[in-house]
Amino acid sequence: MKKGTLKQILLITDGCSNKGEDPSAVAALAYEQGITVNVIGVLEDNQTENDGGLQEVEDIALSGGGVSQIVYQQVLSKTVQAVTKQAMTQTLQGVVNQELKQILGPKQSLEDLPPEQRGEVMEVVEDLGETCDLEVLVLVDTSASMTDKLPTVQEALFDLSVSLNARIGRNRFSIYAFPGKKSAINKILDWSPRLDSISAVFPKLNSGGITPTGPALKEAMFQFGKKSLLRSFRNEKQSDAEEA
Repeated sequence: MKKGTLKQILLITDGCSNKGEDPSAVAALAYEQGITVNVIGVLEDNQTENDGGLQEVEDIALSGGGVSQIVYQQVLSKTVQAVTKQAMTQTLQGVVNQELKQILGPKQSLEDLPPEQRGEVMEVVEDLGETCDLEVLVLVDTSASMTDKLPTVQEALFDLSVSLNARIGRNRFSIYAFPGKKSAINKILDWSPRLDSISAVFPKLNSGGITPTGPALKEAMFQFGKKSLLRSFRNEKQSDAEEA
């Protein structure tokens, strides 16, 4: 089974989108392109999980094949790590299920296997979770209501980087914020194996304005394609140089 690369968008927000495309529809499109969309909704201390605006968090993750979690600020760090890892396992289980259907027939899935065999398959999933390459694009809502939460978001992302560095597989992270000044999103940190440098960029984030979650997700989805095209172009140039 090919280990490949797991691609995730991790959206961190605290409310409803209010401009542009339906974010759930965009998340579904990203999922079709092999990109899982996970969403963390950050609550105010006096806010409840029944808040209508946070229903969108669950809807986006559901459409994007990912994991959603509603949390208070103080447990954000643990949640970011848990959601990222849970989404990895969920995605890998889906891949394994597809493989099983090809081997055992369309009516067979992981849940249909005897307990012993299911345990063996889950060991494979865990092994893949440690060895596959992982690309996580973090999309941070910097609308006005997120101002006080940004230092906590910074700490959570740094902790995520540290927790995933123990993996054998390669990690690559990038961070984008929305709304952007001239486009739907602003690049905060380009693709990098670590998030150590975020302490330098996060204090520069300007919060305020509207919440165009749909357009932001759409632009975030395109960043994976741009990176692949750029890498392909570099490889071609290197190959041409070696032949010369």
